[in-house]
Amino acid sequence: MDLSLHPVFDLMSARTSVDKFDPAFELEDAVLQTLVLHATEAPSAYNLQNWRFIAVKSPERKQVLAQAAYGQRKVAEAAATFIVCGRMDAHLELGLTLLPFHEEGHLSEEELVAWVGDAQTAFHDDPEKQRDEAIRSASMAAMNLMLAAQAMGLVTAPVGGFDSDALRHDFGLRVSDLPVMLIAVGKPAAGNWPRKRRRPVADVLQVL
Repeated sequence: MDLSLHPVFDLMSARTSVDKFDPAFELEDAVLQTLVLHATEAPSAYNLQNWRFIAVKSPERKQVLAQAAYGQRKVAEAAATFIVCGRMDAHLELGLTLLPFHEEGHLSEEELVAWVGDAQTAFHDDPEKQRDEAIRSASMAAMNLMLAAQAMGLVTAPVGGFDSDALRHDFGLRVSDLPVMLIAVGKPAAGNWPRKRRRPVADVLQVL
């Protein structure tokens, strides 16, 4: 099967992390909602959907966020920057999350109870496992968001350098919200580097 011309591969190959954004460009709330809609198509263990997104777009709040990101200019200059969080308590709401799937006839009552029970057993009183799963799910959703932005003619920059305590204080994160990364979104300004070359597949793949 030849999928070499599928447009999703073009998006993957074109996406790059941008350092310089056009500070005059603005994004409508509807665009932010569309980006998160596609982000939430990502997979998650037990279908926890254990993610949360905070879109920061006002000039005042972007300045606050930039300070929490150690003064990184792109956080303040991008049209919006998402705080992407993984939720460590999503297993407590899994019954409600799965309820529509049950009501549509895809899960019996017994299957629903067993599914929720398995998740509760897996994550109950295990903060390390909750944290690991929150990071996994939020990271996959973040990648979806960046590809969706690329498809919409936007550019992005994932940011891992930030003060988690400052984010919690300044943006009202809940105890169960684990900030995983920031994603700056907007239009590029002049002066960005071209896309960096990737290592050869032979260097990173082992087939057994």
